[in-house]
Amino acid sequence: MDTTTSSLIGHYLSFLRSQRKLSPHTLDNYGRDLQELRALLAPAGDAQADVDLPRTTQAQIRKCAARLHARGLDARSIARKLSAWRGFFDWMSQEVALTANPVEGVKSPKKSKPLPKALATDDAVRLVSQGDPARDPDSTLAACNRAMFELLYSSGLRVSELVGIDVADVREHGHESAGWIDIAEAEVTVTGKGGKKRKVPVGQAALQAITAWLPLRAGLVKADGGADAHALFLSERGTRMSPRVTQLRLKAHGRALEMAGDVHPHMLRHSFASHVLQSSGDLRAVQEMLGHASISATQVYTALDFQRLAQVYDQAHPRARKGGGK
Repeated sequence: MDTTTSSLIGHYLSFLRSQRKLSPHTLDNYGRDLQELRALLAPAGDAQADVDLPRTTQAQIRKCAARLHARGLDARSIARKLSAWRGFFDWMSQEVALTANPVEGVKSPKKSKPLPKALATDDAVRLVSQGDPARDPDSTLAACNRAMFELLYSSGLRVSELVGIDVADVREHGHESAGWIDIAEAEVTVTGKGGKKRKVPVGQAALQAITAWLPLRAGLVKADGGADAHALFLSERGTRMSPRVTQLRLKAHGRALEMAGDVHPHMLRHSFASHVLQSSGDLRAVQEMLGHASISATQVYTALDFQRLAQVYDQAHPRARKGGGK
């Protein structure tokens, strides 16, 4: 077989078309990926030069992947190209003598985890403190929402932890509270991941919202409500609030306040962590309050904090802005 670069790529694409029955769009993608490999392996300044593909080494493939990464290509795209190259060399090994597939063992860069989205302090406070302008602020639903949203932000709870909270620590008739509120001590006990219980402080704004909610909650409790009768947060049917309903209520509330983007309970947890860390700098304390088993899970908020500091710097420092000092 002719082992020139163009011939090998052409034969492989013909194989994919006839044997694998790939669509023209997919074939175009494969063709671009292989031409890019050719350009990466070619001498500098001569992307169309012929290269000795059968003698390609793993070190060369690693270098190609590194160059793609340096250009800013994301990990998913690099992984896709490596997969295309790997299939090409697998096919080539059946047509010409190859010692080994040079792409085997070459991994794409790790996918960067997106930073959790946190609200600015003013936005978080507005979200949990302001009522829906289209609803009666004294209604049962409004009071319940206010108490839930304030507690989510006040204590950085997961939504599953929030809905598991009872009005007190109950251990009777087969029911054992997963969590409970202690207004006198200004703290909430919740059960986190791995069944681990923790106590978290509750701020005054959240305590006031919960205190305002409790008389209205009493009117929803059913005599035969079973375990649901102990729940701190009840639906209008008298059943324990569910994570999904909480999510939908917060999303609708954010839209009613015309907040940018959709808001969700975990965003308030992220906001709690970021804002406490910004004020205190105490990573260990934030770890304990969030219930993270490892400090590494909490360290992501240091990146959020740095982002905020960087934005302040860019806006405030006279030498940070482009063209500054001219």
